[in-house]
Amino acid sequence: MTIKDHLFALQDTKYRDFHRSLVPGMPEDYIIGVRMPALRQLAKDIDAEGLIAELPHHYYEENQLHAIVLSGMKDYGQCLAEVERFLPYVNNWATCDGLRPRCFTKHTEELLPHVKRWLAAEHEYTVRFGIGILEAFYLDNAFREEQLLWVANINREEYYIRMMQAWYFATALAKQWDATLPVISTLPDWIRRKTIHKAGESFRVSDEHKEILRNIK
Repeated sequence: MTIKDHLFALQDTKYRDFHRSLVPGMPEDYIIGVRMPALRQLAKDIDAEGLIAELPHHYYEENQLHAIVLSGMKDYGQCLAEVERFLPYVNNWATCDGLRPRCFTKHTEELLPHVKRWLAAEHEYTVRFGIGILEAFYLDNAFREEQLLWVANINREEYYIRMMQAWYFATALAKQWDATLPVISTLPDWIRRKTIHKAGESFRVSDEHKEILRNIK
């Protein structure tokens, strides 16, 4: 069986119809309808090298499998090269956010120049990916205050970039409150409001801090 055969054998049409609403703007036949646990299991059983060698993919689930495979790669150099090759084909927020290579955690310093380049890219989901990598891997031990400004200074109108900026700052408020709070009032109105809203829903932000955020205009 080909990978496509496996995917269609796992198809759930009700899930497909529901998931189409979560990933708008895609062609009618783009989403097969395979649940994430089944995709993660399939990623362990398929010819991963064959999958990542074949770009572009036709189906959403093929891209999801690609992201899962890259996220599990152990060799940093190979993984980074494959991420760079894959990013231009990422065409939606779900695939973008599913691409979080775990090997990056041990290479945060040498990865930073690549992150800065992704933040400055023209491609919408490359920028979103760069912000997501900062959120995932750079708000703990690898955090630097200047990274907050890197994200704050991204001046783009695309919804999925701006939403990721808000996610980043809401997470930063939970993890790096003292450094992040002064930046919040400088953000564009839409991003600032979304950030405060998301922080208000977070269990990781204290009630005291939420009250402070509610008073920011």
